[in-house]
Amino acid sequence: MDRMIYTAMSGARSMMQRQDVLANNLANVNTPGFRAETVAFRVAPVQGEGLPTRAFSAESTPGADFSPGVITTTGRPLDVSVMGQGWLAVQAADGTEAYTRNGGLTMNDQGLLQTQNGLPVLGDGGPISVPPNSTVSIAADGTVTATPANGGKNTVSLGRLKLVNPPTTDITRGGDGLFRMKSGAAAEVDTNVRVASGAIESSNVNAVEAMTGMISLARQFEMQMKLLQTAESNARKGAQVLATNG
Repeated sequence: MDRMIYTAMSGARSMMQRQDVLANNLANVNTPGFRAETVAFRVAPVQGEGLPTRAFSAESTPGADFSPGVITTTGRPLDVSVMGQGWLAVQAADGTEAYTRNGGLTMNDQGLLQTQNGLPVLGDGGPISVPPNSTVSIAADGTVTATPANGGKNTVSLGRLKLVNPPTTDITRGGDGLFRMKSGAAAEVDTNVRVASGAIESSNVNAVEAMTGMISLARQFEMQMKLLQTAESNARKGAQVLATNG
């Protein structure tokens, strides 16, 4: 009885946590460059008074699916897709350096190159500013150049996108959806990382698998609830037997 209650209760909690992860993945199925969240669970014995048979399921090694998404050609000069492994470096809202695969870049009113949610894109010398009335192009190695929109031929190099490729075991996802080095340090530039201009990478979330997983989790949650109801029913019948014998 005791083990049934703890097993069902911890199992139901784990199902709810897993459901939250899948719901977040589905919400980002159309977010460019999004990496699906993953989560695993392990058995953890309950510490404290009580029987040593009590155990919970605890979240273990949460991470991300780093498999690539589908590359879609857009023809937009400010859209870039990281080819293969690698990341674009951006300045997060808290001022730290963070990494993303979302290459749908824009320019603000001051000509600052940024992501669609307003985060400055970092270059080899910091954020990249674009002169007014300029046409921007991005080379395969991340070099950003500007050409006067009035037809002038004076091409100006504005810097190079900071492209990094740290081991996936060294980075972790933050609450803002961006990845950072676990050590807190900035990742080193990797000159081997290449980007494709005029293209963008889609999310790697498989919507069908996520929906199927949510349905399966809902059924598993119902099973855990039935186990708790069974434990309650057994306890009630046991109390009746004891009362009768008394």
